[in-house]
Amino acid sequence: MVQKINPYTPLGFPAKIIRLNHGLTLIHQQIDVTPVAVVDVWVKAGAIAEPNHWGGMAHFLEHMIFKGSKDILPGVFDQIIEHHGGVTNAFTSHDYAHFFLTTAATQLPQALPYLGEILLKAEIPDEEFIREREVVLEEIRSSFDDPDWLGFQTLCETLYQHHPYGKPILGHEAQLRQYSPHQMRCFHRTHYQPDNMTVVVVGNVPEDEALSLVEKTFDGFSVPSECPPTQINQEPPLVEIRRNQMYLPNLAQGRLLMGWIGPGVTRLEDSVGLDLLSVILGCGRTSRLVRELREEKQLVWDIESSFSLQRDSSIFTIGAWLDPRQLDRVEKVIGDRLAQLQQKPVTETELSKAKRLLCHDYIFSTETPSQLAGLYGYYHTLASAELSLTYPIIIEQYTAKDLQRIACQYLSPERYAITIMQPC
Repeated sequence: MVQKINPYTPLGFPAKIIRLNHGLTLIHQQIDVTPVAVVDVWVKAGAIAEPNHWGGMAHFLEHMIFKGSKDILPGVFDQIIEHHGGVTNAFTSHDYAHFFLTTAATQLPQALPYLGEILLKAEIPDEEFIREREVVLEEIRSSFDDPDWLGFQTLCETLYQHHPYGKPILGHEAQLRQYSPHQMRCFHRTHYQPDNMTVVVVGNVPEDEALSLVEKTFDGFSVPSECPPTQINQEPPLVEIRRNQMYLPNLAQGRLLMGWIGPGVTRLEDSVGLDLLSVILGCGRTSRLVRELREEKQLVWDIESSFSLQRDSSIFTIGAWLDPRQLDRVEKVIGDRLAQLQQKPVTETELSKAKRLLCHDYIFSTETPSQLAGLYGYYHTLASAELSLTYPIIIEQYTAKDLQRIACQYLSPERYAITIMQPC
């Protein structure tokens, strides 16, 4: 027995949301014109769920999930999925672990049970744990060879000095060497439970078939375990400029990365405003910072701004690649332009262009079954799937005065974090 909830929202949400009796949520949308079926599994078991001193456990577990179960030996899962013409992969963030499977709709009943098996009944063998740990450690080492990753991680640690959003998703090498398979099994059995899981099925699969398949596949969860408690501290507001200066060998050009903390998903209206401001400031040749600093004054080789939505709070960034001798000057220009946003509303031409660009990007992001599954699962894991439909509606309602308020509230030219990287 299942309970169907919100089959259609007032906004005409095209998918159905179904909650199974044991707590797992199924989101289903049938698309007859495609021969493909996509299954996204979202688990509220990202880095934010890790107990203190267990950093990197969520990402490491993502690797170990694919090592199979008692009945699916290491390497067998990949062979089975490929045999059925499918593709599968996974990704871990702070807010979630995300697993996905794409296959022909006719092959889904044969392929999906294997994904459910390894997710619910991961064996985590001792020998494979030790072997795969070396793979994860190499991934950590490789990340330090990427200056852009290093700069962004340093910026996050500077912005988030209390909240776990500041810790690296990959964890630290010294910590990972201390973990045991038993700890990982505990983390898995604590968080890979039905209340934490959303399964999205999009493609040429009828609702009754999808429901029956998910009910059979996602059954027999392990007995819940209990990890050490996870403490999430709220990040206090920035009251200063926090600086990090880094000197890296073999760095060909300087880098400047500035960051501000924005609202989380519960304040989506404000988040959308920051998305619009990121386009106005640093997206395309005619955006304010690109036009002035790259095209006209040629103070940077490139510059961009971006906004990343998260559950508890989000990050707005401005990044530039430039000659190190221009660092101070470029930082000052950016601060002045943020002050201008607070003092004077953007023009209607700028606002209309930004709205058009983001609305078109949204439309392009809903073209395929995999994009739709990702959109529904992402929003439902952070808050609710129906919110995914409100994004373009909120954009169209924004005014220049609204954006001025958002700039004043979140983008202070006197309170931000900054990471500067220069060649040695």
